[in-house]
Amino acid sequence: MFGRLTLDAFKHDMIEYVADGMMVGGLLFVLALLTYYKKWGWLWKEWITSVDHKKIGIMYLVVSFVMLLKGLFDAIMMRAQQALAYGDSMGYLGADHFQQLFTAHGVTMIFFVGMGVMFGIINLVMPMQIGARDVAFPFLNNLSFWLFFFGAMFIMVSLLIGDYAGTGWTAYPPLASSKYNPGVGVDYWIWSIQVSGAGSLLSGINFIATILKMRCRGMSLMKMPIFVWATLTSMALVVFAFPILTGTLSLLTTDRLLETRIFEAGYGGNPMMYINLFWAWGHPEVYILILPAFGIFSEVVPVFSQKRLFGYTSMVWALVAITFLSFIVWLHHFFTMGAGASVNGFFGIMTMIIAIPTGVKIFNWLFTMFRGRVKFTTPMYWFMGFIVTFTVGGMTGVLMSIPAADFQIHNSLFLVAHFHNVIIGGVVFGFFSGFAYWFPKFFGFKLNEKLGKYAFWCWLIGFFVAFMPLYLLGLMGVTRRLNHYDVAEWQPLFKVAGVGAMLILVGVGFQVLQLLVSIIQRKQNLDTTGDPWNGRTLEWSTKSPPPFYNYAIEPEVNSRDPFWVSKAKGELPLPKKYEDFHMPKNTGIGFYIGTLSFLLAFGMIWYMFWLAALSAVGIIVCIIAHIYVKEPEYTLTAAELEKIERGVTHGTP
Repeated sequence: MFGRLTLDAFKHDMIEYVADGMMVGGLLFVLALLTYYKKWGWLWKEWITSVDHKKIGIMYLVVSFVMLLKGLFDAIMMRAQQALAYGDSMGYLGADHFQQLFTAHGVTMIFFVGMGVMFGIINLVMPMQIGARDVAFPFLNNLSFWLFFFGAMFIMVSLLIGDYAGTGWTAYPPLASSKYNPGVGVDYWIWSIQVSGAGSLLSGINFIATILKMRCRGMSLMKMPIFVWATLTSMALVVFAFPILTGTLSLLTTDRLLETRIFEAGYGGNPMMYINLFWAWGHPEVYILILPAFGIFSEVVPVFSQKRLFGYTSMVWALVAITFLSFIVWLHHFFTMGAGASVNGFFGIMTMIIAIPTGVKIFNWLFTMFRGRVKFTTPMYWFMGFIVTFTVGGMTGVLMSIPAADFQIHNSLFLVAHFHNVIIGGVVFGFFSGFAYWFPKFFGFKLNEKLGKYAFWCWLIGFFVAFMPLYLLGLMGVTRRLNHYDVAEWQPLFKVAGVGAMLILVGVGFQVLQLLVSIIQRKQNLDTTGDPWNGRTLEWSTKSPPPFYNYAIEPEVNSRDPFWVSKAKGELPLPKKYEDFHMPKNTGIGFYIGTLSFLLAFGMIWYMFWLAALSAVGIIVCIIAHIYVKEPEYTLTAAELEKIERGVTHGTP
């Protein structure tokens, strides 16, 4: 009945027991608070079943922040192990535990932090920037979030039951095969990505439909904000790339479950095919993460430079060029496979070329600042930090695009440092910039500037202290996944890297403190005018926080900076005539499907096929119910709308 789930699955080492205790204790504390304050009904009606894109965006950010803390602690534990495990000392982590941390850190940060924060920001901002009241498919938006959430939960559950993959986050065969990894770790890895990946694909379809079909009157494609363009190109990558990953992991699943041996060379299979397919998804994934960050900086820099964005058209075409080129550079991830000079030469040249449109964007942002009245607020601090870190990452990327150089530093810590230069310096700094910029829009008060700048300096200094030593170690021959070494010259650099990781943790502490202090001081910082930053785009034209319907009347725009132009002309009239319109009702079906997907995957992981089958039937029933039951909605009348707009009542969805 329980498949391969036995009591042995609950046996861990002492460090894992401590982590389990902290996780379970925190969960019980949250459940106790909800019960004590009788908030279960509120949680269900206002959040779990919500189809409001703003609330869904906030839920993405909350889950991503929890996963960020988890991924950061994984990184600190790895750096501590490497600082201690020299010579006769084996450190404090076993080899298996270290490899599981290595894998979990990569999966957590890429799939459940990077993807989560970008989907969160897109949900919050994009519909309002195009003048829409919600996304094209509100139910699908809710479902996508719950698939993302339950995919993330597999990493947490693996701490309690069984273990996680020790293969590295790419899980190359034959290491990921049932012969060398017969346990549940690789299966946890597969299903955490499959479940969350389904949500990502649905979000991509949803956001593309929203942008193409729900723009307000007057907003042509070339009048869209750059953030919307960045979202459109990023979601195009999602739609074309994620099916590749889904198919690849399905083949790996059949290898493990049915012994199809598709990726086993000894039986006529080809493990290099897995690597080709994985990186055919994997390199577009880098741009899936970074393009929305480019869009964020394209909103932040003009506002705090008090100038129109330089080179709008070139920015759009740079995004389109990156989208196209990202699909023809994947092989640079494995130059060393022996494909030959012609193949390596082509992909090396393509890798160099893709740096050109990225450089165009950086110069456009700098030219936007040139002769502008620049205000160095917290969002601009994150942008300036991005310029430095991302440029360093870009230069090292161009170096590795040379196959001869890549042969020397492939699979070394040099590559790890480069990757973090791009992802932390681009994606994470981009998110923090957007978070600080749009926070007052969606919560009604600004974040504490002083604490935000303290957090920035800890992150920036901590980043360089943590990762510059890895460049040196990589050039000295240190490979990835190394949990013990005997070379004396390496240990000081590992210790310095550990100090950098701790500085980053201090930066996160300042961010938590910033949020708490800002909440306490929110009465002094309250801003209901809709525009504390003197913003340019349409979303700033509403109250802060915006009502659940976003716009009382559908806006009409005639420029790329409609709010800026309207303010300059003194044309910000209140609506004169309200009209009835329809809004979607909340629904629990997305949560039910997410829960059943979790149970289906859990059953497949532990070979409880009866549970998987029942869950699959439940999912089908939920889908049929949603298809054949009329989409729930309600009418917001003009009279109700007028009361809400005048502040007589807040209104409820």
